[in-house]
Amino acid sequence: MDKISIIVPCYNEQEAIPIFYDAIAKTAGEMPQVRLEVLFVNDGSRDASLMEMKKLAERDDRVKYVSFSRNFGKEAAMYAGLSYADGDYVAIMDVDLQDPPSLLPEMYRIITTEDYDSVATRRVTRKGEPPIRSFFARRFYALMHRLSKTDIVDGARDYRLMTRQFVDELLRLGEYNRFSKGLFGWVGFNTKWLEYENVERSAGETKWSFWKLLIYSIEGIVGFTTAPLVMAAFLGVFFCIVAFLALCFIIIRTVLYGDPVSGWPSMTCIIIFLGGIQLFCIGILGEYLAKTYMETKHRPIFICKETNIERNQK
Repeated sequence: MDKISIIVPCYNEQEAIPIFYDAIAKTAGEMPQVRLEVLFVNDGSRDASLMEMKKLAERDDRVKYVSFSRNFGKEAAMYAGLSYADGDYVAIMDVDLQDPPSLLPEMYRIITTEDYDSVATRRVTRKGEPPIRSFFARRFYALMHRLSKTDIVDGARDYRLMTRQFVDELLRLGEYNRFSKGLFGWVGFNTKWLEYENVERSAGETKWSFWKLLIYSIEGIVGFTTAPLVMAAFLGVFFCIVAFLALCFIIIRTVLYGDPVSGWPSMTCIIIFLGGIQLFCIGILGEYLAKTYMETKHRPIFICKETNIERNQK
């Protein structure tokens, strides 16, 4: 009998955890040919999320949990889940039920009967999201598609079912600065995409503010393309050419018409503009340098404080 380990990152989700468990238990009843294991990852929650996990673990031995010493972020939670999961197939799901458990039987059927190593999901609609957030999300995926050689699909979710080989290759990518949507595409393999319409949260509120999503998108751009560095170089060359042409114009004008003192406001604006361009390019260089700096520290991606998974089982 195949075993499917379901990784569920959680941060302050005490209301959603019981609802998720009921939904996944119902799905497990529809899949008698497999054994489902639910692996909750408590990402330093400040509410009673860990308590809810322990209650479920006492009732059902299929429920496992890993609790961090502090909040390390969803990327670290997913990596921890992949590290502890030992199923023949591994799935990643959000606890808020925006990743429909009802898709899991079809995902399992595809991955076991067709030539695919991963079955992933993508949203075809963003109903319920703020329009501005949806607009910038689509622009981000369009930008990544143009700049990066990695396959990152618009509307892609972290919700996917993977083979053991796929998971093992992901675990080999032990980088500290992680962007899983890019890593899933980078390792390759054959992936089948399932489309579905956006689903509202079952309980609680989203932990992803616009600012956090912006920072996360910068992580993805810096992690999977060097195009910003090339852009900075081209900007430098462009403004050098502009400065040279402007210098030639000033010399010719001075020779022909003299050199009246005028135009200092426009000159000030130009200086400020060029200074802004320089700071922008330095910021790009600093972002890449910061990522390199963090990687050289070789700090652990997460620290496990408590778990009900035995060491020999891990």
